[in-house]
Amino acid sequence: MMNGRATGTFEVKLDPQAPDVSGLGRLSIDKTFSGDLDGTSKGQMLAASTETPGSAGYVALERVTGTLAGRSGTFILQHTGTMNRGTPSLSVTVVPDSGTGQLIGLAGTFAIDIAGKEHRYAFDYQIADSD
Repeated sequence: MMNGRATGTFEVKLDPQAPDVSGLGRLSIDKTFSGDLDGTSKGQMLAASTETPGSAGYVALERVTGTLAGRSGTFILQHTGTMNRGTPSLSVTVVPDSGTGQLIGLAGTFAIDIAGKEHRYAFDYQIADSD
């Protein structure tokens, strides 16, 4: 097993999608990653706000295509985010068995930090040794 930590920045573009009967907000996600993870992603987000200021939630899935630790392939990140009266909670993990190419066996957690307009990531990961 190879363990690592990838850090860097990313740019994100969120585009609102047409509402449907659920009343949930829908957005498309386009990201470009720089740093130890070099690549792009495309995904979808569902979001909901409440009548209580500062309370909301979102879920998202995005397929990342790129290079990590010199290995190329794709994998899927799953997001679960909650704002509880202004206090954020976020979990972003690699969907099990979603790695392809040289990223087969990838697992890990992905932390996001937003300071001003800069988006940074810290990706703690494991990749199974190839046979």
